[in-house]
Amino acid sequence: MTTGFDLDMTLIDSRPGIKAVYDQLVIDSGIPIDTDLVVSRLGPPVERELAQWMPEAEVPRWADHYRAIYPDIALPLITVLPGAHDALEAAQKRGRTILITAKNGPSAQLHVDHLGLAIDEVFGRAWREGKAAVLSEQDATTYVGDHVHDMEAARLASATGVAVTTGPCTADELRQAGAEVVLSTLEDFPRWLDPR
Repeated sequence: MTTGFDLDMTLIDSRPGIKAVYDQLVIDSGIPIDTDLVVSRLGPPVERELAQWMPEAEVPRWADHYRAIYPDIALPLITVLPGAHDALEAAQKRGRTILITAKNGPSAQLHVDHLGLAIDEVFGRAWREGKAAVLSEQDATTYVGDHVHDMEAARLASATGVAVTTGPCTADELRQAGAEVVLSTLEDFPRWLDPR
């Protein structure tokens, strides 16, 4: 059994780190970005967010800059969400755990290593259909995430979508996107996985 997990706002509270990186990006680029708004809607790749604030031609340059400064700024500010370690441990008792995230793969791996997350393999720069492709390729039976796009990916891959409401999406939004299970926190995941 292979269980996939999203990263931001599913396993980790990345808001302080991402906000700090965007704050630095504002300084470096001179482009006004509402960083509080950015962290209230985490999920899609950085390119999609930057396209809301700058001309399309500028996006690749500043997305690369964001990824370059991310590790030094964000890593120390990001913490594990309640229940994440126990959820991963419960999933590993059943088989493999994989991480599928829109975040840059090397940055995601840094979080896994820094926070001691029990992940067997990391797949970065995947979003929506990209996440679905990884789920299918890895024969994942379950995908755990906080965003409607995570649940859409699970549905596209015929995996069980398990949603947590620790991110920007409501329980109703997650159910409408295809979540088969909605949990308020990963603290409830081990009991759902093994209800005995």
